[in-house]
Amino acid sequence: MAEEEYEVAGLHEKLLEEEAEKGQLAQRIALLTAILATIGAVFSYQSGAKQNEALFLKNQSILKQSEASDAWAYYQAKSTKAHLDQLALVLLTDPAQKARFQADLQKQQTQQAEQLQKAQALQQESRELSERSEQVLRPHERMALAMTLIQIAVAMASITVLTQRRWLLAVSLVSALGGIGLAISSWL
Repeated sequence: MAEEEYEVAGLHEKLLEEEAEKGQLAQRIALLTAILATIGAVFSYQSGAKQNEALFLKNQSILKQSEASDAWAYYQAKSTKAHLDQLALVLLTDPAQKARFQADLQKQQTQQAEQLQKAQALQQESRELSERSEQVLRPHERMALAMTLIQIAVAMASITVLTQRRWLLAVSLVSALGGIGLAISSWL
C-alpha cells in the first residue's frame, strides 16, 4: 500500500495563517479607504466649485437688482419731472414759456421711456442670474450628500479593521456605491 502523508497543523501554524489573513484584510481595507478618500476629495472639490459658482451668480443677480432699483428711481424722477412740466403747461399763459416746457416735457417722456426699458431689462437679467444660481446649486446639494456617504463608507471600513466584522465591509461598500452613484447623477 502506498504510504499517505497527513499534514497535522499545529496551533501555532493556525494562528500564523489567521494573522496573515487579517493582515491581507487590513491591507485591502487600507487600499479601499485610500481610494474612497481620493474619490471624496474630488467630490468635495466639485461640490465647492459649484457652490462658489452659485454664490457668484447670486451676487451678480443682487448687483443687477440694485442697478434695476436705481433705474426705477431714475424713471420715477423723470416721471415726476414730466408731471411738473405738464402742470406748468396748464398754468402758464406765455407762449414762449409754454414752448420751452413742452419741449422739456417731450424730452422727459423720451428719457422716461428709455429708462423704463433699461429698468425692465436689468430686472429680467437679475431674475435670470438668480435662476441660474439655483440651477447651479442643485448639484452641490447632491454632491454634499454623496460626500457624506463616502465619509460613512470610510468610517465603516475603519471599524471593519478594528472589529474584524466582515459584514461591516459590506455596509461600507454599499455606502460608497451609493455616494458614487449620487455624485454621478448630479453631473447628469
